[in-house]
Amino acid sequence: MREIITTPDPRLREKSEKVREITDETREIIRDMVRLSLEWEKNHPHELSTAMAAPQMGVNQRIIIVRDDFSDKENNTFTALINPEVIQADSRKTTTDYEGCLSVPEIYGLVKRPRKVKVKATLEDGTEVRLKADNFLARTLLHEIDHLDGILFIDHIKGNKKAFYKLDANGDLQPLDYDQDIKNNPTLFPKED
Repeated sequence: MREIITTPDPRLREKSEKVREITDETREIIRDMVRLSLEWEKNHPHELSTAMAAPQMGVNQRIIIVRDDFSDKENNTFTALINPEVIQADSRKTTTDYEGCLSVPEIYGLVKRPRKVKVKATLEDGTEVRLKADNFLARTLLHEIDHLDGILFIDHIKGNKKAFYKLDANGDLQPLDYDQDIKNNPTLFPKED
């Protein structure tokens, strides 16, 4: 039974392999990702599971799922993108916003990312697509594609003392003390040998 893995699991830092053929196993991986995303959401009443990457359940394949409607928690449908690749991102036009992650429990951060991206991918039925995304969808796609290369959102803000937050019991973000809660936390940033 697959489950969501969290930091500091080293599998989150591995580069994922390209999917060569969409098989029944591929479709099973996608179903497991959707199931785990929705199970996680049930246990986090103030949060929405917007997307997930296969490495977050220890599967080293280039597959992500993205929720079809970010504004409706009752809409439990996701679109799978296989071998997604950023083909254009305008780093001159950026936005900074909060990000969280199923694999980085209880930590949020202010991450700067391009406001618009173009992504190519293959759908579950084998159709090749090119997507133009902006704002939150662009951020979500970049966050998930990062996972496929072993990059976590916290890597983009390591060292930024005012960029880390935690959700309180009311669902509000509260700043964390970087020196006390983040910098030397081996769960977030394991010591390198």
